[in-house]
This record gives sequence, structure tokens and C-alpha cells, in this order.
Amino acid sequence: MRRSVSGITFLCLIGGLFFRKLLVMRNLQGLTEAELVEFARGIGESPYRGRQIFRWLYARGAGSFEEMTDLARSFRERLVQEAVIAGVTPVTQRRSAQDGTTKYLFRLADGLHVESVLIPPASSFAGAEASTQEEQQRLTVCLSTQVGCALDCAFCATGTMGFIRNLTAGEIVDQMLQVRRHSGRTITNVVFMGMGEPMLNYDAVMNAAGIMTDGMNIAARRITLSTAGWADAIRRMGEERRKVKLAVSLHSAVDATRNRLMPVTRRFPLSVLMDAIDQYYRRTKLRVTYEYILFDGINDTDHELKELIRFARRVPCKINVIPFHSIAFAGPSGFAAGLRPSRRMEEAVAMLREHHLTVMVRSSAGEDIEGACGQLAVRTGRRRHIPAARPVQAAN
Repeated sequence: MRRSVSGITFLCLIGGLFFRKLLVMRNLQGLTEAELVEFARGIGESPYRGRQIFRWLYARGAGSFEEMTDLARSFRERLVQEAVIAGVTPVTQRRSAQDGTTKYLFRLADGLHVESVLIPPASSFAGAEASTQEEQQRLTVCLSTQVGCALDCAFCATGTMGFIRNLTAGEIVDQMLQVRRHSGRTITNVVFMGMGEPMLNYDAVMNAAGIMTDGMNIAARRITLSTAGWADAIRRMGEERRKVKLAVSLHSAVDATRNRLMPVTRRFPLSVLMDAIDQYYRRTKLRVTYEYILFDGINDTDHELKELIRFARRVPCKINVIPFHSIAFAGPSGFAAGLRPSRRMEEAVAMLREHHLTVMVRSSAGEDIEGACGQLAVRTGRRRHIPAARPVQAAN
């Protein structure tokens, strides 16, 4: 009996040690070059080893230490004991028969889902006037930054999920790596425009952007962060002189209208948002993009368009007019349930251009595969009845 108890105790001890070891293993996916250099030093290796791992993870997209063939076998074996490479797991992908847009659904380690969209060049913009635009020549991936979203914009499927959690830098970066691996194509542009509000996960998003710039040869000017208008973080981008492009999901330059479409307006009224954008432009000298969905009878009236013109003239900008993808499947109620695409789109675009504003009309990329952000994940998860946590606020 004593031997049996001793044997069980020994097994429990070994099991406990193994479990604790797993808990302390470092996930290298999402670490910057500086962090990987520090990791290498921490396990008694030279900084050069950290830079080697950085290149393998991001430039070459290695998914295991065994693939890192120019590392000594003894070092690779040690890495297996010290660290892991963990990110997102592909679940499914859907390719549009209409325009070639491909939507990817990924599962996270905790069983939650996020999605990314690969947008081919011909699907970026509609109209002959877009044929010479730089974006029209690019292969763009749209990445998620959160599971769900707390901002509850009336037209967005992701908002119907509520906020669940932020993604890590590794989960953000790995979306990019997985899309690149499965598509077999060179991705030239990145937009943080998928599920979630990037500014409420600021540090992880900026770390991911830095990894893509330093490790994947994607220039900062080809990375765009789209925000619903979190003014504090826009100011922070300016103060830090970030070279990542800024896009503001605007949709109305009238407070009352924007508040109905985007409740974030209550926290950051248009005057506060404009002040943050003005400060950002003065510090970076980078042109801002305004995203605008034209809704029938809501933000497409002459009054609304005149206010948009006045707002847009404050700093150099471009306006992207985006088609509305219905979220009826998510069961919206009240105001959101009545949103319809504008019947005045051509007239509205012409009016903006007459006032010497640069206006591009986005195509309905991936409409036949639920291409708008959140649609596939919402259908997959259907909210899962997970209590919404309070979003982490961006630092001032």
C-alpha cells in the first residue's frame, strides 16, 4: 500500500511539474525582434539567435522549430523545451465566385472565432476612375483585432456579438501568416478593418504592425488602421508619429445622425474627433481617409453631404464610399433594422467631387460570401451567450 501511494505521489509530482512547465513556456508568435533577442539572451543564447527566429517566424512563416533549419539541432531541441509557436487555427475559407475575394474563419485557442478577408486588386474599387489608384494594384488582407466589439455601430455585424476579448499581437499577426500560407500569394497591403475596434487594443495592434513592417517587408504606408473614432488613441498616434495610415469610420458629420449610427459619438462628439484628427495631421502630415456608407434618407441628404464637405475640408483627406452589406441575419431591431443602401449614391458622389474632394467608391467585395466584417463569425458563434467584458481603453 505504501508503495502504491508513493507511486501515485511520484506520478502526481511529475505531472504537476510538467503542467507548470507548460504554463511557463513562452509563446514566440507575436514577439517583436527586440523581444526575441531578449528571449534568446534569457536562455543563454546570443542576440543573433533571436534575430534568426524573428526571420523564420515572419519572413519565412515557420510554424515549428524543426523548420528553422539553419539553427543548430541542439538549439532547436532546446526551443521545443522552452517555447511554443501558437496562433490561430484555420477552420474554413470561402471564395467569392463573383470577384475572387476570400474569407477565412479562424479558431482561437479558447475556442472563439475571428475572421480575415483577402481582397484581390480588381475588387478594391468600382469605376474606371479607380484604375490608376495605388490601392487598385494591391493584394490586401483585412485583419481582426478583437473578438466582438463594444461600440455597437448600427450597421455592423460584429457589434451584435458584444465585446468578448482583445486579440494578442500573435493572434493578429498569425492571421496574416495563415492567409499568406494558404493563398500562396504575396500580400502587399494590410488593413485593421475586420472584427473589433483596433484603437481599444492599441498596443497589440501597433506591435503587430511593427512586426509586419520589420519582418514581412510591408511598409507602414501600406498598413491602414480603421477606427470608429476613438479620439484619445488618434491623438496618441499623432504624438507617437506613427506612419501607419489612419482611416476614420465617419458615416455622418452631423452629431445627432452619427450618434444614431455610432454610439461612440456620445463619448467623442464630432468636435472632439475633429480636434484629434487635426492634431494627428499636424504631427504626421499624413492624409486621413474617411469611410462613409450612404444610407437611404439617413446620411445622404443635401444637408448631411454639405456637413460632410465642411468636415472633410479641415485636413487633407480621401473619402471612401463603402457599400452597405445587410446584417439582417443578425436580427437587428429598431433603427438598425431599417437601414437601407442609399438610392442617391451616384448623385452624392458627384456632389462631393464637385467640391474638389477625392472620393473613391469601394466595390461590394465578397458580398456573396458574407464578406463584411463579422458576418461569418457571427453566423458561426451566434454570440455564444458569453458575458461582455468592459473594453480596455486606449491610453491617452
